[in-house]
This record gives sequence, structure tokens and C-alpha cells, in this order.
Amino acid sequence: MPSRESCEVHKEDKSLVQKAKREANQEDILAAALGMRMGPQKPAATFWQPLKLFAYSQLTSLVRRASLKESERAPRSEKVHNFKVHTFRGPHWCEHCASFMWGLMAQGVKCTAADRSELIPLYIFLSDCGLNVHKQCSSLVPSDCKPDLRHIRKVYSCDLTTLVKAYNTARPMVVDMCIREIESRGLKSEGLYRISGFSDSVEEVKMAFDKDGEKTDISVNAYEDINIITGALKLYLRDLPVPVISYDAYPRFIEAAKLTDSEKKLEAFREALALLPPSHSDTLKYLMAHLKRVTQNEKFNLMNAENLAIVFGPTLMRAPNMDAISALNDIRYQRQVVEALIKNEDVLF
Repeated sequence: MPSRESCEVHKEDKSLVQKAKREANQEDILAAALGMRMGPQKPAATFWQPLKLFAYSQLTSLVRRASLKESERAPRSEKVHNFKVHTFRGPHWCEHCASFMWGLMAQGVKCTAADRSELIPLYIFLSDCGLNVHKQCSSLVPSDCKPDLRHIRKVYSCDLTTLVKAYNTARPMVVDMCIREIESRGLKSEGLYRISGFSDSVEEVKMAFDKDGEKTDISVNAYEDINIITGALKLYLRDLPVPVISYDAYPRFIEAAKLTDSEKKLEAFREALALLPPSHSDTLKYLMAHLKRVTQNEKFNLMNAENLAIVFGPTLMRAPNMDAISALNDIRYQRQVVEALIKNEDVLF
């Protein structure tokens, strides 16, 4: 009759054999997921060890991300992810739960850039942050899409929120750089913003921003005519896929402009401004403060709040999904909105 010691040794040997079989089976599954074949001529350790090291380096950051407390995440986000089914090459781990993404095809979903045709009639413009997660984890991921700068191919026509998140700025660089240049040498220029710059030069500035970004030279040495810089700024604002005054906030601004009681009108504008996403709100605030300074030089540039509102009304806000007649009727209210924002800049922002 076998002794107790021999039975325990036998059980221990059996468990080690079973463990080895499980590990070998895991290696075979992973090899299949990677599209590789493992023959007897290639020892498992040779294949498995580099993957262990790679997995460890990946999981170190992923586990930390997955274990973040809710309070440690961004307090407010205005961009949702655009997840699409994706087939990954090589080993990938879910960036939400930190688990391996098994399979040969369509192992998970990836946040990818939306086409212009996918733009929904809200301020959200879906963009590419490259987040990789399981399909079942996609509904659990916070709406905090942070676009990757590598995917930003141009500045003009790029969604405002996408641009500021990619560059980690409060406002688009075009707005900041153009306004600084205008205020440094153009506030007293007659017809500022009303007079158009040479269209070819304005297009040249646009192409320079798309190519060089914040390194673009718009100094007096490059463009002596300040109207070229104002034209470039207006073109940037017109080209935004979602206007500065976003589509979802548009009706509230128009309703506020129609009110006759001054106190109720100001309160309605405050409520409408609260609907704007942070990047749009910061940009509008900065722009209105600038236009207020332009009006303070009216005796030189001949541009008051009403004149500027005529220029910037259709530039800053566009009617969402309206017929031509309704959109045409809204033009005068668009002007009233911008005029009120300029005149009351100090109390509204």
C-alpha cells in the first residue's frame, strides 16, 4: 500500500503537469490570436518570454488607467468616442479593463475619426483618439475623447474642440495668434474687419497654419496689410464644422435676442452661454473682449458694435437644419446676438 508521502508527491506532480498543460494551451491560443504557428522545433519559452515582457510593460500603464477613481478622471468632457469594430495586428490589451483582447479578427473596437458626413447636428465632432477597448467595455468608457495630435492633419476646417484638445490649449491657435497680431498693430486701422484682404494672401495664411501650425509667421514682415490677418481669422471661424455658437445653443441665443426686457434678455443670454462647450465658450469670450477693444477705437477704425455684428453674425452662428426662408429671417437676430455680446461683454462673461 503506497504511503501518504508518496501520494502527496504524486498529487503534486500531477498538478504541475496540469499547470504546464494549461500554460501550453494558453500559448497556443495566443499564437492563434497573433496569426502564428508554433512547431515542435520552436520551444515555447523562446516564444513566450518576450511576450511576457511586452505584456508586463503594456499592463503597467493600462492597469493604472483602469483602476483610476472617478474623481481622478477629467471633471467635464464634451467629446464622445467614435468606436468602430477593428481587427488588431499583434497583441493588444483593452485600455479600459486591461484584459487581453482575444481573437483572430474584430477583437475589439477603436476610436476612429468620423467623416464630415457623420457630423451630427450638435457641438460634438467625433474624432480619433485611438482608444482600444473590448466591444463590451465601450459602453463603460467615459466620454473623454482626447484627440491624438498625430491625427490632426490641418488647422482650418478642424473641429474647434478637437483642435484645442489635441494641442492642449484653451483656444485655437489661429484665434490667439491673429488677435494678438491685430491688437499689436491694427486696432486703429480704418474699416477693420469690414475691409477684406487680398484673397490669395488670406489663402496663403490658411495654408501656412495648416502646414506649420503655431510656427506660422503672420508678423508685419510677412504680411504688412492687417486686413489679410483679419481675413484669415474670419475664414477660420467660417470654416469651423461646428460654429463657435454651437448648433444646440443656437435656438436659445435667437430666443434671447427676441426679448424686449433688458434684464430678461441678459439672463437669457447667460443661460444660452452656459450651453456652449468649454472650448467654444472660452473662444467666444476671448473674441468678444477683443471686439470690445476694437469698438473702443471707433474714432479711428470707424467700427462700432453694430458694424462688427453685421460682419461676425453669420460667421459665429449658423442655423441648424433650417429652410432657406427661416435662415434668412434669422440673419437680423444673429446680428443682434453678436451686438449684445459685444456691448455686454463685461457682464456676460
